[in-house]
Amino acid sequence: MKIFQPLNKWFDSLPGAVRAGFWITCAGAFFTGMMSIARTLSPELSILVVVFFRASFGLMFLLPTAFANGGARLRTKKLSLYAVRGISAYLSVTFFFIAATYIPLGDIAAIGFTRPFLACIAAILILGELARSRRWIAIGIGIVGALIVIRPGFQEMNPGILFAITAVLLSVCNSIMIKYLSRTEHPDSIAIYQAVFVAPYALIVALFVWTTPNLEQFSWLILIGAFGALTQRALARSFHAADATVVITLDFLRLPVAALIGLAVFGEWPIIWVWVGSIVIIASSFLLAKKEAEDKEVNKQASDVPS
Repeated sequence: MKIFQPLNKWFDSLPGAVRAGFWITCAGAFFTGMMSIARTLSPELSILVVVFFRASFGLMFLLPTAFANGGARLRTKKLSLYAVRGISAYLSVTFFFIAATYIPLGDIAAIGFTRPFLACIAAILILGELARSRRWIAIGIGIVGALIVIRPGFQEMNPGILFAITAVLLSVCNSIMIKYLSRTEHPDSIAIYQAVFVAPYALIVALFVWTTPNLEQFSWLILIGAFGALTQRALARSFHAADATVVITLDFLRLPVAALIGLAVFGEWPIIWVWVGSIVIIASSFLLAKKEAEDKEVNKQASDVPS
């Protein structure tokens, strides 16, 4: 719309780090809002039913893309891998929602920061990527940060922590499959087929505990679906606005956003160790991303040298 053109032009003129910070903050707010609604609905509506509606509305948002250009994005020879990926995606979001019913939203955000270095371990072990010494140093720092957040032996192991860690591990598996699929598949196809498979998986499981939502609950479920879609859009825009090293550093903004929403809605606030551990994890992720970016630049310069 023309009325927004001056605002868009002004926003696009801002430094990339500022725009990335805005979008990563939005992503944190949308994701935490989604978790807050799921937690609020959980006493009356099974989380499994909530996940089904979240997946179904997500699929609805993607239908225009799926059938654009004569359904070109639906053509694939890797349906079996998409089906497996759908299982990991379904379990990941389900465990995140369950974790939200046990532990503060800020704690979930902090545990989620472990994704980059866990993905690095998976890439080394599964995809056979080069295991450089600095990678292991960054991974080691990240593990220390995770232990500070969880503090095993110093606090009672809450089931929510186990659910959150499992959700992160499953999302890492999901990321590895995305990385493999992206070698031959279009990004839109990857997103579409996740929704195509997650929705029926979620329906099958939800039928065992089915409760039909009332009108108010249905409205909240629509909002969950919208928040899920907006989270992905905001994340994509953050990485488009700035380099991965900048985005990963700014990802720490998710914690205060989650903490503030948790405080406002549930009266929760993360303890100091969650903040300390998060800073350590973010530092390891930044170190990892920075070194990877430097390696890519060196390899690019080497490839540009004429033989």
